[in-house]
Amino acid sequence: MITSSHIKVVPTEPKYARPLEKMQPIIFPTLKPEELFTEAQYLHHIRIFPEGQFTALVHTHNKWVVAGSTVSFRVKSSFFEKPHTFEEAIGGGWLSNHDPQGDWLYGADMSVHPDFRGMGISKMLYHARRMAARRLNLRGEVAGGMLPGYHRYRDRMSIERYVERVQAGELTDPTLTPQVRAGFTVKGILYGHITDPRSDDCAALIVRPNPEYRPRESRV
Repeated sequence: MITSSHIKVVPTEPKYARPLEKMQPIIFPTLKPEELFTEAQYLHHIRIFPEGQFTALVHTHNKWVVAGSTVSFRVKSSFFEKPHTFEEAIGGGWLSNHDPQGDWLYGADMSVHPDFRGMGISKMLYHARRMAARRLNLRGEVAGGMLPGYHRYRDRMSIERYVERVQAGELTDPTLTPQVRAGFTVKGILYGHITDPRSDDCAALIVRPNPEYRPRESRV
């Protein structure tokens, strides 16, 4: 049995880049190669925005192994308020849309290896992102959340109705439900956002404000 004392979230280091690359197609089997991060891209993320990259480690068989990670970058609200695809958001995987002056944290990736799911790792990674937004005094976090549970209801309701009912707690989605419980709210649907037949390639635009945000003083 693995307990929370055997799990830790740390800033992503170069040595984790290769294991993280290997995990991507296992965690996201429906995505195109262009939507998966490579070792070189993880290394680039660390160089341009180390404060937004975190890796989850699990202590098993007497060693710490990579179990998951999250990737994020900074943007202004004008970036995510318009329709965009996942590939566009991540700049082809290189986070070329990262704006050092951006006042929102865009969550580009939240991944946990199947062998380590159900242990609270994603919750710990979301907490790391929340703390990063607070340390950087950002307005909050935003992301395009996948909707893997929609295929079970496709013949009964629209994607819009499905998201509405999940947000209301009437239905449960493997991804969106934990996000709503973590304080995210749905601001809209991103159509054709990401390669996932389960949700007709749609995602939910989710936002979690930072209650500790303090507006910066304007310079005259």
